[in-house]
Amino acid sequence: MKKLRQLLNLFTLYLPVLLMGLLAMATYWLVRSSPAAPKPEVAHAIQHQSDYFMRQFAVRTYDASGRLKSEVKGTQVRHFPDSDTLEIDQAQIRSFNEQNRLTTASAEQAITNSDASEVQLIGHAQVQRAASVDSQGNKLASLKFQGEFLHAFMNTERVLSHKPVQLTRGQDQFTADSMEFDNLQRVISLKGRVRGMLTPGMQP
Repeated sequence: MKKLRQLLNLFTLYLPVLLMGLLAMATYWLVRSSPAAPKPEVAHAIQHQSDYFMRQFAVRTYDASGRLKSEVKGTQVRHFPDSDTLEIDQAQIRSFNEQNRLTTASAEQAITNSDASEVQLIGHAQVQRAASVDSQGNKLASLKFQGEFLHAFMNTERVLSHKPVQLTRGQDQFTADSMEFDNLQRVISLKGRVRGMLTPGMQP
């Protein structure tokens, strides 16, 4: 009876230690058996890839009154959804401003926004405004810009280039290393090596 009491005392004394050991083993087994936490997905960088293309295309846009606003043609066009831009091969663009004055543009390749109001022309680039008459009845000579790169803003009638350009106004000709032209403000800035040939008696 005395030995039994001693065994019970020992069992009572070491029972918490045994329970803690069993709990530790059970916890270790659960950790080993549980599936690993999913790794966070790495965000994929948005790639500049076209989502559609067309060959031998022509796209026209009209204003609310049905008047032709612009026409874009080319041998192939690719649309890039990440920037909502179009890349056009052998591009030909016509654009009419609010006064219905026509501006045309062409290049080996063009990069435009969705409505062709902003166009980057690359390779044998050319922008031309036809001769016209302003609201006061003054004659406006034709304008033509040529170069390997031209950045044209069709609605605001601005043409920029950081590369050599040639400007022809009527029969006057200018060349420069870079240019900024604002037709609405009647301001042109030619930079770098500027050369010009003026024809007497020509209208501005």
